[in-house]
Amino acid sequence: MNSAEAYITGSCIIRDHGIWLNGALLWEADRGMDLQEWLRAGYDRFSGQYPKFHKMDALSKLGWLAAEVLLKHAPVQALPPEAVGMVLSNRSGSLDTDIRYYATVKDIASPALFVYTLPNIVMGEICIRHGFKGENTFFVSENFDPTLMSTYPVQLLATTPLQACLCGWVEVMGEDYEVALFLTEKMPRGQALPLTATALQDIYQNTK
Repeated sequence: MNSAEAYITGSCIIRDHGIWLNGALLWEADRGMDLQEWLRAGYDRFSGQYPKFHKMDALSKLGWLAAEVLLKHAPVQALPPEAVGMVLSNRSGSLDTDIRYYATVKDIASPALFVYTLPNIVMGEICIRHGFKGENTFFVSENFDPTLMSTYPVQLLATTPLQACLCGWVEVMGEDYEVALFLTEKMPRGQALPLTATALQDIYQNTK
């Protein structure tokens, strides 16, 4: 299967206290907010009906919010649970939460934080929210890698029962964060683009 046989059907970029959906600025908030304040404001604006959100760590909140925006009107919600997979990556793993958890060990270790001391938990939170049960993988790389995020999902779509795959980058360390989440599918719809490294990189770089 070559890259032209899979398609990018949607994107959500989160950076600098702004959210871009399919290349268009959807919402932007005061950059004076700290990350947790901004995440709460984003949750209130785009969901507000999922109390578990408040228990998540920052990495899970970021990925969850991006998926909430990206998938709101996506027809993949109608696919069988096993037909939607996920491939994500970041630079810091769960280090942001690991540091916070380690700080609690000196007194009473926090079970609520310990739950999030693996980077792939963000995928679990997205899957729970949307009922996805397909293949999923989490990579750690220095930067967003459009080659990896095109070739691996293409392989999954070609060799597994998946019909759609969420892929991209979900990074947070302290107040520094960035999400680039893409919906990829076997069949084109709307203004779909062939799933290639160049197309992913163009969306990633030009969405500002």
